[in-house]
Amino acid sequence: MKDYYGLLEIVATASQDEVKRAFRVQIARYHPDKVQHLGNEFQNMAADRAAELTEAYRILSDQERRAEYDRARSSAPGSTQTAPRAGPSKPVESDASQQTGPAMQPPPAAAVAAAEWTPFTAERASRDEFVRKAVIDRFKQALASLGGDYDQSELRGFDVACVPKARLFGRGKGPRLLGRFVSRVDGEAVADAWLQAGKWSVPSNEEICVFLMGSGMAPPRELAEAIARHRRQPTRGGKVVLIPIDARDWDAHVPTDAPAVAKNLLARLRGGR
Repeated sequence: MKDYYGLLEIVATASQDEVKRAFRVQIARYHPDKVQHLGNEFQNMAADRAAELTEAYRILSDQERRAEYDRARSSAPGSTQTAPRAGPSKPVESDASQQTGPAMQPPPAAAVAAAEWTPFTAERASRDEFVRKAVIDRFKQALASLGGDYDQSELRGFDVACVPKARLFGRGKGPRLLGRFVSRVDGEAVADAWLQAGKWSVPSNEEICVFLMGSGMAPPRELAEAIARHRRQPTRGGKVVLIPIDARDWDAHVPTDAPAVAKNLLARLRGGR
């Protein structure tokens, strides 16, 4: 049976207010305005997910339906979940001298958390992989629309790597381009992307433009501080310019020294061309 708690990314003991807040957060991610630039495949997936979220909220926001769902969920074959209790149970008095075996010890908190969150983690991983594919496909389409000025390359840790197309008398002009999708663009993601980009063997007079795309974004101040910190550090190769991008609407924090090709690419991503 469907894991409605997993869909809303809440625990089975969540309050009604928590159910409502979680639904609002999740349904906003799949609003048509958020996915209109990601192609028909992703739009259809978003519509299906919105329908699932709505059904989950319909069940869990109603006390009677939720109680019935919890009973069915706890008795489902292979289920390790139990229905949430209506209230605290009465403490059971026991003789401490009888509690000698490991079976009498309460399970570690980490084990409880793992049992509770494993289905949710799998659900998020599946969703993130689908979103990653849709975002990277859209990014590649925008690259192709630049007119064939770039050739595909490879760099470990990135979904897309491109170099300016070779000309008759040497390499073409323009920065090298890297694209990476992460679940959330934050200070840690910026640091890792910067580190990996720095491993590309690039002459000091060349530029590497990193497009760090995610379905979630840290506050602008956190991103700005992380980028400024890495800009101050010396590099062995070319200059790195990193652009954090919210893949839900292609809003980006574009540095003033971003190359023209990066601004052109972002315009194409936002415009859906």
